[in-house]
Amino acid sequence: MNYIIPEYRHLIVSNLCSVLNTSIDGLYVTDRHGMTIAINRTYEQLSGLKAKDVLGKNIKDLVDDGTFDTALNPDIVTSGKSMTRVQVTSKGRRVLLVGHPIFDYDEDVELVVTFVRDVTVMSRFQSQINHQRDMIEKFSSNIQKLSVQKQIITESPLMQKLLGVLDRVASTDATVLLLGETGVGKDVLAHRIHERSDRANKPFFKVDCTSIPENLIESELFGYVAGAFSGASSKGKAGFFEIADKGTLFLDEIGELPLPMQGRLLRALQDGEIVRVGSTQPRAVDVRIIAATNRDLEQEVVAGNFRSDLFYRLRVAVVHVPALRERQEDILPLIQFFLERFYQKYKKTIRLFPTAEEALLQYAWPGNVRELENLIHSLVVTSLEGVIREEDLPPAMQCAKRKLDNSAVGLQANYANFEGKSLKEIMAELEKDVLLEALKVHGSIAKVAKVMNVNRTTIFRKIRKYTDGEVS
Repeated sequence: MNYIIPEYRHLIVSNLCSVLNTSIDGLYVTDRHGMTIAINRTYEQLSGLKAKDVLGKNIKDLVDDGTFDTALNPDIVTSGKSMTRVQVTSKGRRVLLVGHPIFDYDEDVELVVTFVRDVTVMSRFQSQINHQRDMIEKFSSNIQKLSVQKQIITESPLMQKLLGVLDRVASTDATVLLLGETGVGKDVLAHRIHERSDRANKPFFKVDCTSIPENLIESELFGYVAGAFSGASSKGKAGFFEIADKGTLFLDEIGELPLPMQGRLLRALQDGEIVRVGSTQPRAVDVRIIAATNRDLEQEVVAGNFRSDLFYRLRVAVVHVPALRERQEDILPLIQFFLERFYQKYKKTIRLFPTAEEALLQYAWPGNVRELENLIHSLVVTSLEGVIREEDLPPAMQCAKRKLDNSAVGLQANYANFEGKSLKEIMAELEKDVLLEALKVHGSIAKVAKVMNVNRTTIFRKIRKYTDGEVS
């Protein structure tokens, strides 16, 4: 096929060098024997090599003398196929080679034309793409979390009162400090505050202060400029404060924030502006802060682990989130909510036996709602029969109920035997039962004395009295 108007062919040929020099790609042309017969100006710029370094020289000799570490010509001539490879020149430049064969009338390779591209530029593009992908993932993650976690399950009067307080606070722009044990649902409440605020249609970002390495916290929160540190993007990067501009930033586990960063955060909150790492130019930001921690910040201030000025700046609207054991009315509704969620996910129908339900109600839930959710998830996944019995629960939960039942039954039985006896006689019987049970558990008087922090002779004397001299 003819791609040139015949009468203009001579014009193209006479200006071919100028045409080649307009290409944004480097061009490197060799014959079938590997002789370098043409390059363009862009190739010189990309490779760091000059025309005099390569023209008229065989590609194999240039590899042998270290002008560059690899070449495509021999392989393309042999295979007759296009190839791609990364090349490093003697000037330390890394370039991408994309070589193509040019065939003669006999279908033999006559020339090899190699396009040369800057790997650094491509890496920069890749870095920008990766950064954009990260941003999209962060937005998607937050949108997903927002959609999943917006429903709050509660029947507890204590929680109903707390939600009323949150709704009143949400309508303002005040900083909120959520205090409570791990797993009580502080992140869910932070979402609720955002959803019911005037910023509901703006970004919401959660920053877990424990998950970011200490040397990266500043750049993650405030961003950085190009070349701020080794490995930094050549375009710089916006931090969470800039990304969340006009929206809400949730700083989870703020009590773990290193002291130097506490000072930077305080200035950002007071001044309403941040300075990127490596820059001196402040940038104005409009961000509402919700902070959360499971630590006692007042004690942390006294211990010198948390800045008092930052604590007072955060302590505008303080909300104490109760532990799950303090709102038992929510346990069964939460169990049902999580069961239904995992029913749908795994297409399984599971029901709780009353004894298992009762055991869950009696458990203390040190891990709070998060522990409850993970337990229900595990039970649904591992259930084979479609029912969850008490024996399917972790041993600690079974023990909790059994001890409660045993103690209640034992107290009822003992109380029936106590009628008509004096307090002194009752206490003597209780002491006897405790000491004999302790001896059975620990196996020796010495161990019982150590556990009860009593002199060994005293324990020996009392047990001997209760066993009529059977203990020696």
